[in-house]
Amino acid sequence: MTSIEPEAGVRPRRFGTWYVAEHHLRAMRAYGWTIVMTGIGSPVLYLLGLGLGLATFLDQPIADGADGPVSYLLFVAPALLAASGVTVASGEFTFAVMAGFRWRRTFWGMNASPVSPGQIASGLIVSVLLRMIFTTTAYYLLMVTFGAVGDPWGAALMPLVGVLGGMAFGLPLMAFSATLTQDKGQFALVNRFIFTPMFLFSGTFFPLTALPVWLQWIGWVSPLWNASEIGRSMSYGLPPGSWPVVWHYAVLVAYVVVGWVLAHRSFGRRLR
Repeated sequence: MTSIEPEAGVRPRRFGTWYVAEHHLRAMRAYGWTIVMTGIGSPVLYLLGLGLGLATFLDQPIADGADGPVSYLLFVAPALLAASGVTVASGEFTFAVMAGFRWRRTFWGMNASPVSPGQIASGLIVSVLLRMIFTTTAYYLLMVTFGAVGDPWGAALMPLVGVLGGMAFGLPLMAFSATLTQDKGQFALVNRFIFTPMFLFSGTFFPLTALPVWLQWIGWVSPLWNASEIGRSMSYGLPPGSWPVVWHYAVLVAYVVVGWVLAHRSFGRRLR
């Protein structure tokens, strides 16, 4: 027996992250139709309602690109794609974390095996990343179908930008969720006072410069605005005087790195 036990722990220690990711992906099958319908139905409704509905009431362009004014559909579509990634993060990095630690306590069971706390955290991140890729890719394909992309080939990597924006918002949120021992409405507060203001005041539906200066800071620090601006630069180019695209990437990467470190520390402290 002693010669078998060490060997039995080799694969979990080596591939623990992927085993945990597989567990979460299998768990997502319980609400698979919700994932599919929100991944496809949501962009259809938004693109029809805002891009092709509201846009018909606008008698002049509200935004500029590198070559001049752009249609409202072209302007809003990259932001909606980025918002889809952030929306996935806001759901999967809150209640799934609470379920793993308290409601279903699956993280404790995993931790009793050779799988490490870091692998448990990484496995959850990988599974959410894969769901984000599905959602943002579906969004992008529908954008192309609706003619909501200025340069479809040049913007082909826009789904990955949506994933980057989602992770920039989600990983710090995951770190916060891992510190909670009870659900006392904290997630509702996050949705009401962080996610909703970010969605409304991050240049999603109108240029950030249309807001008073004292409100524009919400966009500057928002992963959603930075991801939206990168997507717009890919689709039709940003007008002169805009932030350099590299700064938008720098903000998002900083959020991801800090969130990754904090999330792994939170899981480590909780499980050890």
